[in-house]
Amino acid sequence: MGLIGTALGAAGSIFGGISASKAMKRMKKNVEQQRRQNQDWYDRRYNEDATQRADAQAVLTRTEDSIRNRNRQAAGAQAVMGGTEESVAAAKEANNKALADATASIAANADARKDAIEQQYQENDRNLVNQLNQIEKGKAQAVAQAIQGLSGAAGQMDFGTAKIGGKSIDL
Repeated sequence: MGLIGTALGAAGSIFGGISASKAMKRMKKNVEQQRRQNQDWYDRRYNEDATQRADAQAVLTRTEDSIRNRNRQAAGAQAVMGGTEESVAAAKEANNKALADATASIAANADARKDAIEQQYQENDRNLVNQLNQIEKGKAQAVAQAIQGLSGAAGQMDFGTAKIGGKSIDL
């Protein structure tokens, strides 16, 4: 192989290494962006107030409406049938307990939901970290291949001979 062919091989190795490095930088940037988005999603979802979610608000609204209706019925029954204040108070207390139970149920579901969010976040993050590790491994392999290509090209170069002190030396 001539000196020009060997030099072109070395240049190709360098170009290939640079191209691979640029591609891996873009890949790494994309994965890091996905990681930031995953973190933002986690922070938003994990820290949201479960009682303010639409589904929880619907349950609480239905429960409060039901309680108001039962309190009106208890007050109406007392007025018509002459019930005692204690019976109305007992009905109101039972209704308040129903609202407390509904709120407690929402809180319990929120804990399970948070656990699921955390598990999903950790799984996504683990996958993204694995992708970053693969990118770093690929970068190392690309560098090694470029060096190997340069070394091979340099080993094949014929530098000719030189005369030093009247003696010919192969280079």
